[in-house]
Amino acid sequence: QVQLVESGGGLVQAGGSLRLSCEVSGRTFSSYAMGWFRQAPGKERQFVAAISWSGSNTFYDVSVKGRFTISRDNAKNTVYLQMNSLKPEDTAVYYCAADRTIVPGARDVASYEYWGQGTQVTVSS
Repeated sequence: QVQLVESGGGLVQAGGSLRLSCEVSGRTFSSYAMGWFRQAPGKERQFVAAISWSGSNTFYDVSVKGRFTISRDNAKNTVYLQMNSLKPEDTAVYYCAADRTIVPGARDVASYEYWGQGTQVTVSS
């Protein structure tokens, strides 16, 4: 069973930074394409960023491109989301997701089999 555990959320002022981490259990982390999604109150879960198995390919939603960076450390079974220049509209619960069979960079929620429990990010104005 694959388990994902996010950490690193919190309260930050607009313009600040946070780094989210997602640790994945299991010995085959390097075979999983990974993604980050977010869900604001009353809204659908939306794609934020994704990364390929090796980390050589990354993908971003236009709303975060240039501000957020996704990366992974396969030796630590961890994927990261560095968030800079945060805006109040970035406020949401952030989820990491994993799947072994999808094309890296998939942007739809249904493509990912495994999900973490989420971590809250709140950006104050």
